[in-house]
Amino acid sequence: MGEIEQRPTPGSRLGAPENSGISTLEHGQKPPPTPSGKLMSIKIQMLDDTQEAFEVPQRAPGKVLLDAVCNHLNLVEGDYFGLEFPDHKKITVWLDLLKPIVKQIRRPKHVVVKFVVKFFPPDHTQLQEELTRYLFALQVKQDLAQGRLACNDNSAALLISHIVQSEIGDFDEASDREHLAKNKYIPQQDALEDKIVEFHHNHIGQTPAESDFQLLEIARKLEMYGVRLHPAKDREGTKINLAVANTGILVFQGFTKINAFNWAKVRKLSFKRKRFLIKLRPDVNSSYQDTLEFLMASRDFCKSFWKICVEHHAFFRLFEEPKPKPKPVLFSRGSSFRFSGRTQKQVLDYVKEGGHKKVQFERKHSKIHSIRSLATQPSEPNSEVPKQAQQSVSLTLGEGSEPPGGQSCPQGGDLTAASAEDAERQRGPGPSRSPAGSAKGDGASGAAAEEDEELVKDRPQQSRPRPPQPSTGSLTGSPHLSELSINSQGGTAPTNAILSPNLSPDTKQASPLVSPLLNDQAGPRAEDEDDGRRKRFPTDKAYFIAKEVSTTERTYLKDLEVITSWFQSTVSKEDSMPETLKSLIFPNFEPLHKFHTNFLKEIEQRLALWEGRSNAHIRGDYQRIGDVMLKNIQGMKQLAAHLWKHSEALEALETGIRGSRRLESLCRDFELQKVCYLPLNTFLLRPLHRLMHYKQVLERLCKHYPPSHSDFRDCRAALAEITEMVAQLHGTMIKMENFQKLHELKKDLIGVDNLVIPGREFIRLGSLSKLSGKGLQQRMFFLFNDVLLYTSRGLTASNQFKVHGQLPLYGMTMEESEEEWGVPHCLTLRGQRQSIVVAASSRPEMDKWVEDIQMAIDLAEKSSGPAPEFLASSPPDNKSPEEAAGDQESEDDLSASRTSLERQAPHRGNTMVHVCWHRNTSVSMVDFSVAVENQLSGNLLRKFKNSNGWQKLWVVFTNFCLFFYKSHQDNHPLASLPLLGYSLTIPSESEDIHKDYVFKLHFKSHVYYFRAESEYTFERWMEVIRSATSSASRAHAPSHKESHVY
Repeated sequence: MGEIEQRPTPGSRLGAPENSGISTLEHGQKPPPTPSGKLMSIKIQMLDDTQEAFEVPQRAPGKVLLDAVCNHLNLVEGDYFGLEFPDHKKITVWLDLLKPIVKQIRRPKHVVVKFVVKFFPPDHTQLQEELTRYLFALQVKQDLAQGRLACNDNSAALLISHIVQSEIGDFDEASDREHLAKNKYIPQQDALEDKIVEFHHNHIGQTPAESDFQLLEIARKLEMYGVRLHPAKDREGTKINLAVANTGILVFQGFTKINAFNWAKVRKLSFKRKRFLIKLRPDVNSSYQDTLEFLMASRDFCKSFWKICVEHHAFFRLFEEPKPKPKPVLFSRGSSFRFSGRTQKQVLDYVKEGGHKKVQFERKHSKIHSIRSLATQPSEPNSEVPKQAQQSVSLTLGEGSEPPGGQSCPQGGDLTAASAEDAERQRGPGPSRSPAGSAKGDGASGAAAEEDEELVKDRPQQSRPRPPQPSTGSLTGSPHLSELSINSQGGTAPTNAILSPNLSPDTKQASPLVSPLLNDQAGPRAEDEDDGRRKRFPTDKAYFIAKEVSTTERTYLKDLEVITSWFQSTVSKEDSMPETLKSLIFPNFEPLHKFHTNFLKEIEQRLALWEGRSNAHIRGDYQRIGDVMLKNIQGMKQLAAHLWKHSEALEALETGIRGSRRLESLCRDFELQKVCYLPLNTFLLRPLHRLMHYKQVLERLCKHYPPSHSDFRDCRAALAEITEMVAQLHGTMIKMENFQKLHELKKDLIGVDNLVIPGREFIRLGSLSKLSGKGLQQRMFFLFNDVLLYTSRGLTASNQFKVHGQLPLYGMTMEESEEEWGVPHCLTLRGQRQSIVVAASSRPEMDKWVEDIQMAIDLAEKSSGPAPEFLASSPPDNKSPEEAAGDQESEDDLSASRTSLERQAPHRGNTMVHVCWHRNTSVSMVDFSVAVENQLSGNLLRKFKNSNGWQKLWVVFTNFCLFFYKSHQDNHPLASLPLLGYSLTIPSESEDIHKDYVFKLHFKSHVYYFRAESEYTFERWMEVIRSATSSASRAHAPSHKESHVY
């Protein structure tokens, strides 16, 4: 009798595990026992207008009831919601989560408590669950109907058109008008009917999830979004309305905002009887008095509004729930009220950690069901993939090779989701599981489901552009990026095999899926009993160094083929590249491809002899590689003329792209192909990078061999030859790397006029928190030798970062300000026109930024003067930093929403900028240079955390990322794992990994084990991966001549 009555929930009916609702408990803690005693029945009105009755103990605090509602809905992000009800004086108040329910709701039989949105975040992309966005959309629909969300006719019609799309699907004029006649979304709807129908016609193909996303995108820019007005009077007796939002306290006259007090400006909030008092921080530029006073209708009204302000401030501004004040011994002064629950930061961190299970939910008003769990079976309206087709595609992942330009299914052959049932059938007989992926079944299957939630398609090729689509969430720290990106190869899937609800709004990436290749239950295995049958390699370290030349040469040849075969084939089909540019690129790559094909054959023949796979070793000493290296490096010198042309080709290609829309479109579309797994211009620099790899290999051989060894003389001669070539091309290489990086960053930024100019050097990019009127906001910072840019992630389909401001480095000063602002790892950057306060995620991260910013300031001081403007619109000079930032980040008009509805060109969402954003880290140009040198390929065995067998994969490490292939013959990677933020360790005894040469990669809840074939290869993988997982700190500040200048 002492527990809440167990009622069947939508989740329980689907077999989903119960979640902990909005519990603020740490992992491993148990919730406090529910108070025993008499039960009381309370009616809750949901956002879809249905009513549910909940039985709770009378003495239970309000939190018990809110938890029960969230559990009933299987709602993970329940902290944004609250319960409101009319008290005994008919004043609508929020249910206090700490007070007993019986003391707040006097007559529960006669009161209907409403479950509504309480906290409206500044950006709806912070809502990482589709169910949460659906509930927010229902709240917007309610506010429209009740006249709370005041807006112009165009906005109202656009909002309603998205609601109609989510409820009845694609446009049909007769159905639209019939539906609008039965449903009134706004009081004066008849006058807007034609506009609604016209707008609805533009949404064909949008799923309900997409419609929710677009609805919130438009609504959040309206002045009255999330605003609840509280009548008051100012000191002169003028009637006004007060409201509270995520940014601070707002003042309205009617529905027009006349003033706003950001949290950063507010020093104290209090009330005295009917007077509401706002004490501001002193500001010499402000004409306001120190304390503002507003008169409300009664003390109860005043206290109710004060409580709401306290809760909003705590939820949006604090890192964690405030601690309760100690009770006074004798007398109490003031209210003991405090915010209870998780702050927004804690909610975001909780969802990022992946501490929850996703389940399906039902849309009451929609004819189309949504998918929330990616391991569950797709709903029929959104999936036209036959089960047999799914199975055949899954089983042929990575099989065969596709000819250049002749992919069997370039548009629709990507498998983006498979049901758990289909996956089980592919694995073979075993314990059955419920469709929703319940915890029943064997442990290995459960582990598979857990790991498979990370797998996501790398860059889906779509038959037609689609609007931005809401994410269903992931375990990666953000709904917009997954730990592992997967490309599925296979040509049997129909062209409409893309499941639209599972695409992210920004990255256009598919959501997690079950893949037989990357699943721990399938794929080729190297089981324990096979260990004894594995072939025995030579034990000499020189053999493994030579084998590294062979494995990396295979990858290098594949990279050359991206240009010589795939890109050339694409260009030949289009008449968009000038003949002069073609003659500059392809004739200079084809001789290299031919030469290195023969080089690889010679190396592999020598390795076969070394391994004793023929009897040729009887006729001579073949256990060496120096002679092959010397011969071919001397041959490479004959190709030097082609190598010198590569920098010219890179510059000419970028110039051509800048001058031709058709060429730009061709290159962008080519980059979206699976075979182009890195930025296109990176492949143009591969021949220069390869020379450095030869030099490193020969240095290791010379270090390994004693001078008396027969191979030492050839290795030393080859090293001298390659060192000379590298020295000649070194200056060009540094210049081109900076040039390539500037152009790559340009693709990720919106609002930059001329990023690539002579003399500009890239230094560091990364995620920092910027302190503004809204609190700490995550921003992406880009540091150059003359300016510091800060940006936020865009909400467009192109998934770029929007530039909000620039700080010229000339005349800038920097100081640590943790004590002043009370924020850990905090810096104040003071420019000549504006100052900003930023915070890093950790002390080492802050030290890297301090070192690089100081070096950049020194470089700027030594230059001729201030850098030229290069933002499309610079922030005004006459505003304070907080006001300027607030204006730039908030003032978006309806046209931006319409733009986001247009079918924009897709943009890759897994670039280094996006990885840094989601992993909350940074990377410097020094790190990029180190990464160029640390490239590696070879076979590794991979194992998941809870799986039993090991899976053999061909793995390529480059660009801070592991790319996984089924074999070295595959033309494109099947999956990728960005390593920034991961930790690299050796498994402990408790992990029960009884194998040699095993290393472990770990990030939050994601754990992978990899096993190498020898001690040398194990050490090499550890060496190169460590360079990516812990980015290098700048060893010294280079002089202006040493730094990367274009």
